Amino acid sequence: MMTNIWHQLQPYWQLTRMHRPIGILLLLWPTLMALWIAAKGIPDSKILLIFIAGVVLMRAAGCAINDYADRHIDGQIWRTENRPLATGALTARQALLTFAVLVLAALILVLQLNLFTIALSLVAVMLATLYPFMKRFTYLPQLVLGMAFGWAIPMAFAAQSNTLPGIVWWLLLANVVWTTMYDTFYAMADRQDDLQAGVKSTAILFGKYDLLIQGLLQLMYLIIMVWVGLQLQFSLVFYLGLVAAALLFVYQLWLCKARERQACLQAFLNNNWVGAIVFLGVVMHYGLS
Repeated sequence: MMTNIWHQLQPYWQLTRMHRPIGILLLLWPTLMALWIAAKGIPDSKILLIFIAGVVLMRAAGCAINDYADRHIDGQIWRTENRPLATGALTARQALLTFAVLVLAALILVLQLNLFTIALSLVAVMLATLYPFMKRFTYLPQLVLGMAFGWAIPMAFAAQSNTLPGIVWWLLLANVVWTTMYDTFYAMADRQDDLQAGVKSTAILFGKYDLLIQGLLQLMYLIIMVWVGLQLQFSLVFYLGLVAAALLFVYQLWLCKARERQACLQAFLNNNWVGAIVFLGVVMHYGLS
């Protein structure tokens, strides 16, 4: 009986990418960092738990609507050809229903927070819904993904402090730059298939200058985060985290020097450690203060 239940649930597990938690982690690190900065230390436990659960739910919802949007494309891409809508394991209607249920669950969580955060959450839903369709209209869908992933930052400040100080927008900008960069590595792995399928990405836009622009985006992220650290009067431990992140960035560029698919995916995955290290620097600053 349990085997039969798992057989029925497995396509939904794959649809929401629960077997690949990297997306959860990449969304989680900047969200946690925003909560720690807003609270100037450990945030309220209820708010913390709501945001962690919200990250899991909204990332899963984003995957569901993404697969719905790409249901006629995924079968043409080497990396996505086995997704449940591409194989017929799930229907488009089931994907939309999954998206709706997950968004509703996330909104129920947000209703436990203040009105300011609830209002901002509507923007988050709009961005999550919009992003998957952008690759048909613009070569900058990664920029929209950065906004979608980064919108948890103003929400975290609104929930924890009921304010949106200027530092919020610097953190959001840093996250947009970082997300654009790491998702471009992801898109570089699909570039040839995307060209044949007729979809757009920053990897296609950047062309032969991809690694140069990637390096500039990495540098821009580091400069913005140094500025954030100076504005918040962070201690040395935070900047040591940025040095470690810079070394990881260099490693990512080295990995992709031949632009091989698996190497580009590895560079994308390596950004989990960038997020974790920068967040750890924030936590250690407040822990030592």
